[in-house]
Amino acid sequence: MKFSELGLSPELLRAIADQGYTVPTPIQAKAIPLVMEGHDLMACAQTGTGKTAGFTLPILHRLAASKPSGRQHVRALILTPTRELAAQVAESVRDYGAHLAFKSLVVFGGVGIVPQIAALKKGVDILVATPGRLLDLAQQKAVDLSGIEILVLDEADRMLDMGFIHDIRRVIALLPKTRQNLLFSATFSDDIRALAGSFLVSPSYVESERRNTAPELVEQAVYRVDRERKRELLIELIKQNDWHQVLVFTRTKWGANGLAEKLTKAGIEASAIHGNKSQGARTRALGDFKNGELRVLVATDIAARGLDIEQLPFVVNYELPNVPEDYVHRIGRTGRAGASGKAVSLVCVDEDKLLRDIERLIKKSLPALTHPGFAVDATIAPQPIANRSTGQNKPQAAKVARNMGTKKRSVSSNHPDEARRLGATEKAREGEAKKPPRRSGSPERPMPKKTPGEQSAKTDHSAGQGRRQQRPFHSKAKATPKATRVSS
Repeated sequence: MKFSELGLSPELLRAIADQGYTVPTPIQAKAIPLVMEGHDLMACAQTGTGKTAGFTLPILHRLAASKPSGRQHVRALILTPTRELAAQVAESVRDYGAHLAFKSLVVFGGVGIVPQIAALKKGVDILVATPGRLLDLAQQKAVDLSGIEILVLDEADRMLDMGFIHDIRRVIALLPKTRQNLLFSATFSDDIRALAGSFLVSPSYVESERRNTAPELVEQAVYRVDRERKRELLIELIKQNDWHQVLVFTRTKWGANGLAEKLTKAGIEASAIHGNKSQGARTRALGDFKNGELRVLVATDIAARGLDIEQLPFVVNYELPNVPEDYVHRIGRTGRAGASGKAVSLVCVDEDKLLRDIERLIKKSLPALTHPGFAVDATIAPQPIANRSTGQNKPQAAKVARNMGTKKRSVSSNHPDEARRLGATEKAREGEAKKPPRRSGSPERPMPKKTPGEQSAKTDHSAGQGRRQQRPFHSKAKATPKATRVSS
């Protein structure tokens, strides 16, 4: 099948040709006709499958075929979890809409809000946004969402992981009841299905490939190494194999900063990208990496789904992720759009269980290699790895997460005061130890002792609060919609 057979407008076919494409990817071939027909859609698509064009092209076609009613409103809203992904989606909208008379805008936190307000006043047809900044603009009455015809939630599973569920619901409450809804996700957990059931209407369902599978064109390998020699091995692999454009993943922000500094001292141009970096610093680092000025980009999982780098050759897991699905998203940065790539994981004895979880998820054993001169010391005992979301060991943290029914929000949500309000949460999320709680009152004077009756009353009140906090968000969600499945 070719794009010319999908019924897209001549202007879109011209823009597609300008980008050098003639044949749609599987997810595009399945999703585009359904969106053009006006169906709500649940689409399961891994990274690198062309899903952005899968919703961008039919949205542009539908908006071009219908005239806006009344005064000018934002007609299509695309929500993304990260700033980088928002910028890339906006670029896709501009590229494919190059021959159409549409105005588009991208808004996210970390940059000034005043220019965004000024741009919105001039009129916008398609708005790409992160949830936090969009709600800030809505609160200031700078954006009118009453005319939205199409809503897209991109990387919906990532949004839930980052704690955006409440922001998403607040945004949906601002939209008109009648609209088309598109939900794209790399996975469809129970939480995602509950979210879909709360706003999708009789959706169709498409899937590009088996869920939670690593890209077939990615060559994967594991290097066994002692925890203290990981950095030394990484430097040797990069220099000895003459690797360029290497995306390296760490668990923590301070770990990313430290590794980037050590690589630079070793003569390897490197920079770090994570949630505590300013938007300007993140944009510069990503730009330098894409154009070859940086040899290595060290990232936390905030970048696992937001980076789109053409023909990225190498991904290195300097530390394995605590969540097996994140491994798939990390290595999905390479092997995209038919290109081959290589994913290398540096695994110490502490990470044996994490490796087994990953291999169980992807249903294959990864070849374990030992680099000459880096034989593993069998006398080193494993140490427990703290879970990034709670600071606890993973089994205990998983139990807490199930009981609470909620997820922590990452600092990369885009409220302007996010770092101040959620800094402690983000530190815990990326594996940094939490400080012990301090008792209220002056630190110089001890708290007065409570009588047994007062202590009992305080305990009962706290228990009541705990019960209220443990109500899972999906208890209020509607039933999962009945979906029409489109076979591969």
